[in-house]
Amino acid sequence: MTARRADVVVVGAGPAGAATAILLAEHGLDVVVVDRAALPRPKICGEYLSPEAGRLLDRLGVLKALDTAGAVPVAGMRITGPDGTSVVGRYHEVAGWRPYRQHAMGVARETLDGALVERVRGLPLDLREETRVTDLIVKDGQVIGVRAEDRAQAPLEIRARIVVGADGRASVVAQRLGCRQPHTLQRLALVTYVRGLPDCRELGEIFVDPPDYVILNPLAPDRVNLSLVVPLAHATPWSRRFEDFMTARLRQLPHVARRLAGAERIAPIRALGPLAHRVTPPDAGGVLLVGDAGGFFDPFTGEGVFTALRSAELAGETIVHALRAGDVSAPALAVYEQRRREAFRGKERVTRALQVVIGHRRLANLACRALARRPGALDALLGVFGDYVPPRALLAALSGRASRTPR
Repeated sequence: MTARRADVVVVGAGPAGAATAILLAEHGLDVVVVDRAALPRPKICGEYLSPEAGRLLDRLGVLKALDTAGAVPVAGMRITGPDGTSVVGRYHEVAGWRPYRQHAMGVARETLDGALVERVRGLPLDLREETRVTDLIVKDGQVIGVRAEDRAQAPLEIRARIVVGADGRASVVAQRLGCRQPHTLQRLALVTYVRGLPDCRELGEIFVDPPDYVILNPLAPDRVNLSLVVPLAHATPWSRRFEDFMTARLRQLPHVARRLAGAERIAPIRALGPLAHRVTPPDAGGVLLVGDAGGFFDPFTGEGVFTALRSAELAGETIVHALRAGDVSAPALAVYEQRRREAFRGKERVTRALQVVIGHRRLANLACRALARRPGALDALLGVFGDYVPPRALLAALSGRASRTPR
């Protein structure tokens, strides 16, 4: 058996894992990154990056690479309700809260992952692709490493002071620790690409038609990410005929059907579900969970990549402090979970409220009409979606009160 020792082993090299590794390497730590795939790999994703994600990508040193690779600036969102009420919001300063850049981005997931992995490869890190983690090494309530197999199925043992689980929704690290729990919100996403969609260039589009919603995200002059999110129970009987199901479902959504008239699908349909899952914080010391490995709710607000990058930023700060202090116990690392909850609590509440709205036709119509009457509230809502406006500013805009807190 091959053995290796390191300061940190990061399981997973997607956005969360790559970002964590980059930030730790900048502090001179000995970091091993393992991923079961050859990188970059195809991933099902809405391929939307919020304005605030740009700040984190710039810090990681990959924002210019994404711009060069053709990332599409997305200036705002058009939201269409069940009755056809349509509102447009744009990313800009709201009550003193400014986006890092005045737009979000549409970026192919393979392009994003590729840029991050190339950054990892350019740092003094030990990146091991096609290496599958099979188990954790736990001693006296402390995670002290991982067991893995390389591409030739040769056993590998990596001992580290801290293990970071960044291995996504099906996280082996979270499963081995008994942290992953089912969620009551059971939805499935069907994703494909279309072309020939007129005027889908600078705005993303969201169509709400309970119990479904559809998101159009521009990625290139003639390539748009089309995502349909439906109740899992509705799609499960069609698991072998998702193409028929998606085609029929889109035709049943009148505003979507009109928007897609004349468009051509240019890729197979891929499915992912159930989307939401809960993860309880680990009881053991020596381990942290970042990105989707730490839990996921719903893609309506496009929070996936930003959450991955921001949780990596918080994890990196916690890990550096813990290693310098020589204490990687569960209580010492609990500050990460506290800061993560504080960072995402407000947006999670907004997202849960939105799930109620988009689950009921009447509420969805009322919400769209209210936003049409209050453009300031719409821009504040988009700022919350974009990760740069706190929910309290949205509440102030909805109530007609000013709330200025420059930063």
